[in-house]
Amino acid sequence: MNQRINIKEIKSTHKESADRFNPSKRIYVRAMYGFFQRLRRYTGWGLILLFLSLPLIRCNGHQAVLFDFSEQQFHLFNMTLFPQDLTLLAWIFIIAAFALFFFTTYLGRIWCGYTCPQTVWTFIFIWFEERFEGSANKRKRLDQMPWYFNKIWRKTAKHAGWLIVSLFTSLAFCSYFVPVEQLYTDFFTLNSSPFIFLSVFIFTAATYANAGWMRSIFCIHMCPYSRFQSAMFDKHTYSVAYDEKRGEKRGPRRRKDNPKELDLGDCIDCDLCVQVCPTGIDIRDGLQYECINCGACVDACNETMDKMGYPRGLISYTSEQKLAGKETNLLRPKIIAYGLILVIMMGIFVINILNLSSAEMEIVRDRTALYRENSEGLIENTYTLKILNKTIETQTYNLSIAGLQDAQLIGPEQIVIRSGEILTQPISVAVDPYDIKEKKRTITIILTSTKDNIEQIKQDSPFFLGL
Repeated sequence: MNQRINIKEIKSTHKESADRFNPSKRIYVRAMYGFFQRLRRYTGWGLILLFLSLPLIRCNGHQAVLFDFSEQQFHLFNMTLFPQDLTLLAWIFIIAAFALFFFTTYLGRIWCGYTCPQTVWTFIFIWFEERFEGSANKRKRLDQMPWYFNKIWRKTAKHAGWLIVSLFTSLAFCSYFVPVEQLYTDFFTLNSSPFIFLSVFIFTAATYANAGWMRSIFCIHMCPYSRFQSAMFDKHTYSVAYDEKRGEKRGPRRRKDNPKELDLGDCIDCDLCVQVCPTGIDIRDGLQYECINCGACVDACNETMDKMGYPRGLISYTSEQKLAGKETNLLRPKIIAYGLILVIMMGIFVINILNLSSAEMEIVRDRTALYRENSEGLIENTYTLKILNKTIETQTYNLSIAGLQDAQLIGPEQIVIRSGEILTQPISVAVDPYDIKEKKRTITIILTSTKDNIEQIKQDSPFFLGL
């Protein structure tokens, strides 16, 4: 606790970096094409297609993924969950949290750079800017021009594209909670409920404002992950970093110049790494919480190094240990601990899934009388069964009794329950008292599916023969 932490104050040489915390400062992101940007782009498109297509998939005649709060049913392919099964959701969140911890400790903010919806949608909106307004420099000049026809139609087309993407993003999100055919048909025929219209409007406005206007403001000022990520970083964590030893002292030069003769490092101070950064930071200032590890500066710097004939890797995915000339240790205690916990949590989740019953039954005894003697001289106990069909199909079940020899089941021996229905079924169990000496015995009520003749539920309940 008494060890001192050495702090190095870095003053940026980039002329606009001093104002990068100003929310009103517009960042004109320059387009960059390289290995990491292709990887980010393909990953983003894959996730978008998954997000859009999941509600469209059909499974056994039903929407494969649907969280129907009005019916309190949550359909996941051939599995239907009910509120009592939502402990599975807690396990999913726990697994996601430890997966985030594990990959952050190993690869830094890889989530932010490649899979975060904020990043994916921001780059989609930047694509519309590039198509209608041109490159970063052209967009900057366009914003400074007066409002003539050229500027008006370009801005209108861009914002129309943003709104269309935002609308269908909102509809795709809402289709996880409302049947997709009903949602799109009712919405575009203006037959949706006011709640649906309000929900679509709110999510459309949020997407439009967030990806179109806020962008890096959210990453810098609002995202909690950027604040606590440092707790998971260590000297062995891979992250985007600038090799200061190799790059300094930086300065411009001609391609044929020998940097050693000019007392310069490999950095030519072109500022491309800053121009392509979606959060507007200068990676040469060191590790910063605003960096989302998207790798745009890595591709920009590698392109410059290729043009200059220098080795790649001046800016790269590396660790503090590697920059110091030491070996990076991948299997360290923190990663092993996160990995083990992640595997254990996933194992518990899989076990819960495998043990998930397709039906549930609750037995409620008659509270008015423990038992009664019927006209035939048999002792009867009355029960009320509440049976829930948790499948997506109508099921037929057989009811049977175990634990009492020659016991009679008074009531239906076969019941039909629709998908998601809770059936309340009163039954009575009768037995000849001369065959049993005890005053109380435990019986088992068995619910068996007629589809595969497998016992779904066996539940015990007391049977009274006297006081």
